[in-house]
Amino acid sequence: MTKFLRFMFTGLMLSFLVGATTFADGTKKTAIPTVPTPGQVTMVDLGAKKCIPCKMMAPIIAELQKEYKDRASIIFIDVWKHREQAQRFGIRGIPTQIFYDKHGKEIKRHVGFLDKKSIVAVFEELGVPE
Repeated sequence: MTKFLRFMFTGLMLSFLVGATTFADGTKKTAIPTVPTPGQVTMVDLGAKKCIPCKMMAPIIAELQKEYKDRASIIFIDVWKHREQAQRFGIRGIPTQIFYDKHGKEIKRHVGFLDKKSIVAVFEELGVPE
């Protein structure tokens, strides 16, 4: 019985650790989704929650995620929390938006604020229905 309880306690503690890593400022580091999303047009917005242009884009990204649900994948990655992702994607400035076609090929890259109309135009070019 003691071995069983010890085993259960260890498993419980590990599950807490695997779920998320907490930073000193209280925020959590979560898992990065697969980019690009297999079989789907994908836009990844690489930025930071505290950068001014990134903050300006946040409501646009949230709105597009709702509008394009199940038709395009729109992913935000905070590169200040996930520094390895900046290197992975070759980021030189934030925000950076990278668009992939449904085959996973990078089609377009933009650095800086990008308005909703411009994002929608790229989606249309890539064949995403409105």
